[in-house]
Amino acid sequence: MARAERSGRPARAFGTTAVDAAGARLHALRLTLWLVAALLAARQVAVVLNSPRGERLIDLETWVGPAGVLHVSGSLYDSTRFTGTPFGGLVLKPLTRAAEQALGWGWTFGTLLLVVALGLVAARALPQPVARRTSQLAAPVAVSLLMLSLPVRNTLWLGQTSIIPVLLVLAGCFVVRGERAGGLCVGLAAALQPTVLLFAPLLWFTGRRTAARSAGAAFATCTLLAWVAMPDDSHTYWVHHMAGVGLGGEADALANQSLHGALLRAGLSGPAEIVLFLLAGAGVAVLGVRRGVRYARDGQLLLAVAVTGCAVVAISPTAWQHQLLWVLLAVVGRVGRRASDRYVWPVAVLLVMTLPAGMLLPDKPLFEPFIDNLVLLTALAAATAVPFLARSSPFLLSPVPTEYAAPVSARRPRMSAVPVLRRVLTRPNLLFELLLIRITYSVYARIRLAAAGDSGSGGRARAEDHGHLILGLERFLRLDIEHAANHFVAGTGWLEDFLSFYYRSFHFGVPLTILAVLYWRRPVDYRWARSAIGFATVLALVGFWLFPLAPPRLMPGLGIVDTVNGPQDFSRPDYGTLTELTNQYAAMPSLHFGWSLWCGLVIVALAPRRWMKALGLLHPFFTVSAIIGTGNHWVLDAVVGAVVVGAGFGLTYLLQGPRGRTAPAVAGGAGGACREPVRDGAPG
Repeated sequence: MARAERSGRPARAFGTTAVDAAGARLHALRLTLWLVAALLAARQVAVVLNSPRGERLIDLETWVGPAGVLHVSGSLYDSTRFTGTPFGGLVLKPLTRAAEQALGWGWTFGTLLLVVALGLVAARALPQPVARRTSQLAAPVAVSLLMLSLPVRNTLWLGQTSIIPVLLVLAGCFVVRGERAGGLCVGLAAALQPTVLLFAPLLWFTGRRTAARSAGAAFATCTLLAWVAMPDDSHTYWVHHMAGVGLGGEADALANQSLHGALLRAGLSGPAEIVLFLLAGAGVAVLGVRRGVRYARDGQLLLAVAVTGCAVVAISPTAWQHQLLWVLLAVVGRVGRRASDRYVWPVAVLLVMTLPAGMLLPDKPLFEPFIDNLVLLTALAAATAVPFLARSSPFLLSPVPTEYAAPVSARRPRMSAVPVLRRVLTRPNLLFELLLIRITYSVYARIRLAAAGDSGSGGRARAEDHGHLILGLERFLRLDIEHAANHFVAGTGWLEDFLSFYYRSFHFGVPLTILAVLYWRRPVDYRWARSAIGFATVLALVGFWLFPLAPPRLMPGLGIVDTVNGPQDFSRPDYGTLTELTNQYAAMPSLHFGWSLWCGLVIVALAPRRWMKALGLLHPFFTVSAIIGTGNHWVLDAVVGAVVVGAGFGLTYLLQGPRGRTAPAVAGGAGGACREPVRDGAPG
């Protein structure tokens, strides 16, 4: 019998308050995510519509503007500016009577609505079973990711139609009722983008043969209708250009992320390239459809559509950036048996589809083929190789849990560790860590360069004023040894060569080597050390932004010899081309010394032998000698560098607790850290 409260009202069932609170939080989070999606959409629209005419909706203006190709008598393809099918031109022709300004607004907002519809359909089509939280938040997250993706941004900017085929295929597979109607949608999509017809075999081999026949019939009807209405254009497109080959930009341009474009960029051409492209394309098509059929039969139809769409990207003669949305849909696939591996694939896909390739891979000749074809490689991996988990896999819903270290006792009470930053005993995913390090460094480099502000006379004057301020403070503290140390080094040939070489060579190599060794041998300490250097670097970026500082070698009248870069032309505001490469005013704090001090402290804390600890401390000693002796930093730069490193370790302690040790604690031992794992299904 339910008990009554003193007020006379019936008591709430046990746990109801907690459930209501959780529901309220979920509702608030959902509204917040929709607000984020709306802000992103508004930003994209503002970027397009606030741009000058002639720099926005370029493709749309080329097609339907006052002098567009749809107005010109003769073939649509005479100038190769129109890349759509004849049926696409037939559909667009009625728009030529609209005013450009009205068409621009209407087209932009119409495309925006199509993107929202695409996100809603994709969220609705998520493979079951999904948690209630996931189903509630999937739609706003999907719309936000679409708004951030390069294909959607490119589509809005150019005024393209590439959203329509993707939405038609998803509508045919998940929204419309009846196989004939679904096939009709797929056929219309193929009439606009011929390689989308690859979805017809997917429908056929998954038992939807009526839909497959309907798709083929719709494609044939639309193509025939366009042939009757525009026979010359149809002959040019289908026969002369072989379904659009050679239309638009240069096929070997980086924007063409298809196998055809990759082969051309590799230096192949002529009949050999065509034969190789046809053979490779046929292989990708067969593998993609086979995998799509397997996942469709497994109940993961959205993943099947994404895999087939990735094959469409690869086998298209031209797959421009605005036509690559199929790759983004592949985030729905689940990869990895461990919970810590579960987010690697979707994060990698999202990064590839939202960031420039140069931010994900080093700009080195060795990586150039990967940078040029990064989206294509991702599409090929999704279509042919990535081992997505089947619904029958025991790891789909219950991955191997992450093992967390038990809390380590501290001498003083402190805040509870943030759950996301708890110490993890298992080794992190290598690909995820490499992506994290690379993107972090790319962001660091961009922010550091942006922190320079005006590299001309105004920015230089401000940085030099700060330099005089630091020099005056050092003279007051009797620390102004830069001039004497620099001239001593410059006058000693072997010492100048050694310190200049040390300054150039060990800044990145030593920290990366330490992180690599810790990753392989001591994963718990790797996470601790990685967090410390990450926090220190973020704090340093704040210093670069707030306090631009000219180093001693760039202070006119100080008489410092630049032993690393050579003499600078002080008569030019930017010292020639030097400031185009990096922020020359990012002297305070010195990350050269900060990172080297981090290396020394990590070695002292973790090395098992005293001689190793002593050897580790030589690195910060040589580094501080190099940065002062070569004129690249003030003494106080090194002091502040040490402060930010100390703050990095302090923040790590505050958020994660004391450094964990993986060895089991001796019973009754004081201060020992136990290794009893705390299992959690959340990713590490």
